[in-house]
Amino acid sequence: MSTCNIHSIESLAARDGDGVRCAVFFCGCPLRCVYCHNPDTWHQSGTEMTAEKLANKLVRYKPYFKTDGGVTFSGGEPLLHASYINEVASILKEKDVNYMLDTSGCVELTDDVKTALQNAQGILLDLKFYDAEKFQKYCKGDFAKLQKFIEYCKEIGVRITLRTVIVPGINDSEEEIAKYAEVAKYINPVKYELLPFHTMGFFKYKELGIENPLEHLKALSPERKDELQKYLDGLMAGK
Repeated sequence: MSTCNIHSIESLAARDGDGVRCAVFFCGCPLRCVYCHNPDTWHQSGTEMTAEKLANKLVRYKPYFKTDGGVTFSGGEPLLHASYINEVASILKEKDVNYMLDTSGCVELTDDVKTALQNAQGILLDLKFYDAEKFQKYCKGDFAKLQKFIEYCKEIGVRITLRTVIVPGINDSEEEIAKYAEVAKYINPVKYELLPFHTMGFFKYKELGIENPLEHLKALSPERKDELQKYLDGLMAGK
């Protein structure tokens, strides 16, 4: 039974997938997004746990999951630990507990990653940017990996919920939203949710001694987020 460093576990999370879920946050991330609110998950730290110990801990929450809830593996980037996740998932399956993956999609499509995707109830795909230039500039990411990831998800038919963080001055215009909508129409998600950039993670940069490239920014207002969400929904509906 393998082990893995777990950053934290959030019980009864209501915004991490279908229904009431228990969210597991893994350590390690291949990206360095300028607007990241969890820089403390970038490196391997946290509490070491065997797959069996984690699975048994998660199963205790089953009475709260009811019909559509379950576990969500998040991070960091959970699919950096796909082999471990598959071990945990095999135990969860025996107890009739489903799981979802909250991922950037910027990973190698190894056999373990493919297995984790095939067995997932669905994925929450953080669509950061829609082209290679912006993805590299703001996230230091390999856009080709994301493209291959999306193609594989479409191939196997896994349910995709898209999420995009909207950052003032970077991607908060109607023009930018229209470009996201075009990509989303190709992906065909069950839902596309815009998330407002916030400053609640700024203190982590100071604690870790890491430069915060957006320390001058203010949070996106709820009103502006709602305006852009309405605009996106209209584009997705063909209006």
